[in-house]
Amino acid sequence: MDNSSYVTYLFMDGHIELQKYRYVYFVITFAVYLLIICFNAVVNFVICTNKCLHEPMYIFIGALLFNSLCGTAALYPKLLSDFLSERPITSYSACLFQAFSIYTYGVSEFTLLSVMAFDRYVSICKPLQYTVHIIFPACKIGILVILTSQLQLCKFHLDRIYCNDYSIAKLCYTSVTNSYGLFSITITVFPAMIFLIYSYVRILHVCLKNSKEFRRKALQTCFPHLFIFISFCIFSCIEVITPRLEGNIPHTVSAIMPVLGLVFPPLINPIMYGLKLQEIYSKIKKMMWKRKILMSS
Repeated sequence: MDNSSYVTYLFMDGHIELQKYRYVYFVITFAVYLLIICFNAVVNFVICTNKCLHEPMYIFIGALLFNSLCGTAALYPKLLSDFLSERPITSYSACLFQAFSIYTYGVSEFTLLSVMAFDRYVSICKPLQYTVHIIFPACKIGILVILTSQLQLCKFHLDRIYCNDYSIAKLCYTSVTNSYGLFSITITVFPAMIFLIYSYVRILHVCLKNSKEFRRKALQTCFPHLFIFISFCIFSCIEVITPRLEGNIPHTVSAIMPVLGLVFPPLINPIMYGLKLQEIYSKIKKMMWKRKILMSS
């Protein structure tokens, strides 16, 4: 703690052999972050610049990819800075803000994917009632972070490479925020899962009653969303469970596994939507072809 400025600092002790591999970590992380920015930005650019894609389904895809950019911005710049630091530290307020940003990204992802499931259900099963709404979830996460910020820290060494609310709460010897965190996760995840299962059961029912061509188009539209939702659920479970098993699993696993949720989904999402949805894929090919012609001329 810095008594002269009354700022509380936390030491990020979750890095594995940082002194030995810092530049390897930096190069790999920087390359991944650049790919995430490029992939998500390209698909979002295509959606924004093509009026024929200004429909709810594509707008939700754009929001999903933008959310990925916001979520990764909460992790990667600080992580890259830590790799080049002699001793990675962060202020308590910055740690709380990072936890708030990452959790908001996660809850927003679940909300968007749930609304997209409803969007697919209405467009396929009830095309004449095509209307959807989205809920911003930051207030729910804000309560969790405010509860954590009121706690008195007893330790100042965070055994993680980034901040999350559960790890911060462990520094305070309290179960209050942990209980609220589990409650928030429960009311976020389970309704979304139930809603998605219901939507896709209804979609499957409608598909079975229609033509082969109808089924092909419906599955082509739904597969990317279903794949992304399932993969995000898996990574979210890893993020929730892994910190609670610290001491029972190797430190390397507990340090690396939770980060995967901010590596694979932001990389997979634009690839799945860019390649599997013909409308977006054709626009990307057209844009790349024009660029190739301009460069060769």
